[in-house]
Amino acid sequence: MDFTHSFQILLQTFSPVFTAPSFETFRLLMTGWIGSPRHRYVTDLIISSDSVHNGHFSDYHRFFSHAVWDIDQLWKLLAKLIISTLVGKDATIYLAGDDTLCRKRGLGIFGTGMHHDALSSSKSKKIFHWGHDWVDLCLIIANPWWAPTKVFALPICMRLYRNKQGLVKGKNKVKQKRNATRIQAASKKAKAAVQAKKKAAANSQAVHEKDKKTRKTRPELMAEMLALVAAWFPDRKFVLVVDSLYSGKSVLRNLPENFDLIGPVHARAALYAPASQESKNRRGPKRKKGERLSSAAEWENDRKSWKTYHFHQYGLHGSLRAKTRTGLYYTAGKDRLLRFVLSQDTVGGRPTRIFYSTDVSLSAKKILSIFSFRWSIEVTHYDCKQHLGLEDPANRVPQAVERTAPMSMFLYSLTIVWFATEGHADLQFPVRPWYTWKKEPSFRDMLTTLRRKSWEDKLSTVSLNTTPDDNPIELLTYLATLAG
Repeated sequence: MDFTHSFQILLQTFSPVFTAPSFETFRLLMTGWIGSPRHRYVTDLIISSDSVHNGHFSDYHRFFSHAVWDIDQLWKLLAKLIISTLVGKDATIYLAGDDTLCRKRGLGIFGTGMHHDALSSSKSKKIFHWGHDWVDLCLIIANPWWAPTKVFALPICMRLYRNKQGLVKGKNKVKQKRNATRIQAASKKAKAAVQAKKKAAANSQAVHEKDKKTRKTRPELMAEMLALVAAWFPDRKFVLVVDSLYSGKSVLRNLPENFDLIGPVHARAALYAPASQESKNRRGPKRKKGERLSSAAEWENDRKSWKTYHFHQYGLHGSLRAKTRTGLYYTAGKDRLLRFVLSQDTVGGRPTRIFYSTDVSLSAKKILSIFSFRWSIEVTHYDCKQHLGLEDPANRVPQAVERTAPMSMFLYSLTIVWFATEGHADLQFPVRPWYTWKKEPSFRDMLTTLRRKSWEDKLSTVSLNTTPDDNPIELLTYLATLAG
């Protein structure tokens, strides 16, 4: 199977990242990734792309684990493609950042660890799962012409977060413990095993101590990606939307000059008024902050009037009332002046929260409206796991782990770009008498359109005038089995 011609042209954009043989392998793997409805194991991609007899199967595995190519260069070209095709020349670019857990099994997989599973957890009980935690940065496409009421988050960069467990897993495997009875029963063998265990434990500790200085938290990884994007587009203006994990000092203090940030304030954060100008000379350094401002509960009950705003947009439906003021979030942003918005739901059950914006010229309604864009990144995580197999890759070595799973996010963005530029003309909704009001495509509709268009192009070359050597029924049966 091959992609439709218009999608192959988009893939050709990324050829400078690879050598000619590697690009051909990349093209075949991406073909299999889009065409496969099953798990995205490398071996399944080989079958789905009809490449079983096209080279040795190890070549496809080594593309991720050993081939010389830089995934950040791939992200860079993707970001340039999205901005050039879907964003206005002088328009502000909105970004959303978050992380998602991909559950795994096996202690020998590089970078795995126990991570909080927000989807399985509740307020009363926290659930943790073993797996990979990916920090990702997405470019927001709000209310595009082909889906005027929707917002899409297109991934443009990813980083693998490794906690303390993830620093040693996949590097040194420690043998299972031997109890005292077995040690006494086979003394020589047991002593050798104990020594091997101690040596492996010492190696693991050495690796941990070596990586301890270089281990980065999730907010630090986010700040690293922001610096990367700022270097790619130094002349563009960005607005980043994040949740509370990424609105602290690691991101806010390292925010590039061409970035603004909108995010929530920590529930117990101390906010301050700006430092007042001193009228007379005094000993010591100048004040960096003013008096401490009232807490959220005190601010909620003070005499300042509320303003009510009504929202009916993707990610935010309802009525919110708000108060605003300017001040300092000193522990996170030092003396950077911020605009704070106290938001309270008048109808639903949303909690009362304080948001801030580094752009003090924005109104309360605009800040709340932009923050609602963040919901689209949660939809992206869902779609990539359900339709593109984000959790499927079974790689174990470091470079393969860091390169394979991001391909599902890469193809998510590329599929939407293809649909916006070419694929929308071939969109067809299935006949559903119970769902006649659907007018706007979901990502699943875009992916189905790409698959259908590719199969139509392939089958258009199949002749109905058969010869004794042709078997069209066998071909159609084979194509049907590929669908699962």
